[in-house]
Amino acid sequence: MTTATIHSYVPKTAKERPEMPIRHMDFQFDAKELDDTFFRNTELASAYFEALSIFLTFGEDLVIDTARYHRQFVKDPELKRLVTALIGQEAIHSKMHNEFNDVLAQHRYPVGLYRFLADKVFEHGFKKLSNRMQLSLMAGIEHFTAVLAEYMMKHEDIFYESLDEKQRALWMWHMLEESEHKDVAYDVFQELSGDYALRMRGFALAAFTITFLIPVAASLIPVMRKPRNLLSPSYWRDVKRSLAVLAGPEEGVFGSTIKHILDYTRRDFHPSDHDTSAYLEYYKEKLLNPKTGLLAPYLTKEFVPAKRA
Repeated sequence: MTTATIHSYVPKTAKERPEMPIRHMDFQFDAKELDDTFFRNTELASAYFEALSIFLTFGEDLVIDTARYHRQFVKDPELKRLVTALIGQEAIHSKMHNEFNDVLAQHRYPVGLYRFLADKVFEHGFKKLSNRMQLSLMAGIEHFTAVLAEYMMKHEDIFYESLDEKQRALWMWHMLEESEHKDVAYDVFQELSGDYALRMRGFALAAFTITFLIPVAASLIPVMRKPRNLLSPSYWRDVKRSLAVLAGPEEGVFGSTIKHILDYTRRDFHPSDHDTSAYLEYYKEKLLNPKTGLLAPYLTKEFVPAKRA
């Protein structure tokens, strides 16, 4: 298969970009510490993020393969360097979430079943797409993770409603790095293709996955773990609250960010239109300060990839 025709594309952020370190983490997750109502003290909304954790490892592996394939066609040496950093960050994300998912499995989460299903969907579905479509899908997925990261950065208090420190560190670290590399996949797509219709097809497929397939999988988790939930009034109250924190128009994860999500459909859209530089500066200090940073106990090493010819 061949890649798309290369076009001359200059990102809106023409100045030298900030560094994107590849950070190696070791969270040493402990099954005894897991809070299964980590997100806003809800069972179903928390299950969405647990399902996301399981399935995103496959999505990240697809991003890695897609980015690695298309890196050879990128002409801009700075962008090529950032693609290498993107690959490194996503590889560590996949590794850490797989370790976290192993802990979920010890709490009756259907990790084995969902891994089996995800493997089939990716092997016989997403990986059968053309290289051009996989690149578009990668850009679409990265848009959704950027939206989610910005939401989380703006609602820091959510992470402190639970005492599960390691799950907090996992998601805040992931949030930070998704925001760091939010424009890389998009810039690669624009440089190598720039086809608006193709970009919209990738966006639609990403939206279908993140706002339909994963919620369906998440909705089954509380019942599979605790069948009695079907007859429990307290669980159905949890469902009502979970839907509000996920889809509510004021503060819901996706309900309050719908304009940001749909902003991707603008022909002149660019991820940098949503400036998160101040948040990144704040969270790098909060998370990575060697003495006080939340991630300091778990960060084992970091490095910045060099430019490639």
